[in-house]
Amino acid sequence: MKRLTLLLISVCAFQGLAYSGSYSERKEVAPCPEWYGNNEWNVAIWGAYSFTGTEFAPNPSLVDLIQSTSEGHTVFGTFDRYVGNDHAWGGGADIKYFFARYFGIGIQGFGLDAKRSGFEINSQPLDDILVLEKTTDRRVVGSVLGTFTLRYPIPCSRFSPYAWAGVGAIFGGGESDRVITSEILGGPQPAEEGQVPFVNARTEHSGSRPELMGQFGGGLEYRFTRHIGWTNDFNWNVVNGAHNDFGMFRTGINFAF
Repeated sequence: MKRLTLLLISVCAFQGLAYSGSYSERKEVAPCPEWYGNNEWNVAIWGAYSFTGTEFAPNPSLVDLIQSTSEGHTVFGTFDRYVGNDHAWGGGADIKYFFARYFGIGIQGFGLDAKRSGFEINSQPLDDILVLEKTTDRRVVGSVLGTFTLRYPIPCSRFSPYAWAGVGAIFGGGESDRVITSEILGGPQPAEEGQVPFVNARTEHSGSRPELMGQFGGGLEYRFTRHIGWTNDFNWNVVNGAHNDFGMFRTGINFAF
């Protein structure tokens, strides 16, 4: 009888401990806060720093530009042919709709305060005219693109890595300066190195042109609240034509609704 009583007491105690443990586990597990919605609009405003993919090393000698052109192969040096110099600052905005937790489509636009180096040449030896000037001008290079975004909100976290690709148009850049030379009949022999060749020479200018552009990049968002986040990312931009591609770092604020 004593053994039976002891056995019953042990069974009851074990069941009580098991129930208490399961209750404690259920009590400790709480649902995670939702920082990202399954269906939400995102409006982001950001600043940007861009750098060109081509080394900025234009030919520093305008005399050599004339000489090399008269020889049939102008030596311009290397530089970006669309944005211009080696870097630019700017900003932009985009609006996206996430039709599912991980996928979104949107429209993006940005502008860059871009500087371009050029030259002005006017050489007419018979009329004693010689103009050799380096020029610099600033203009806004902008773009509008349609984008598709993938993101992964980390469970129980304010962080969400994301990646996107887009296609659209870029405008406001692509100007060029070209040297045109013509021989002077009966003129003297070719000039010595460093001297202006005895040819007529002038600069031919062309204006800006729009181009097709593709963009792809990735970054990370941190949500301060359910509706306000901080974004940091990098993208690479591929512009139609040679020596036109550039990269861009961005940081900004995202508003989610």
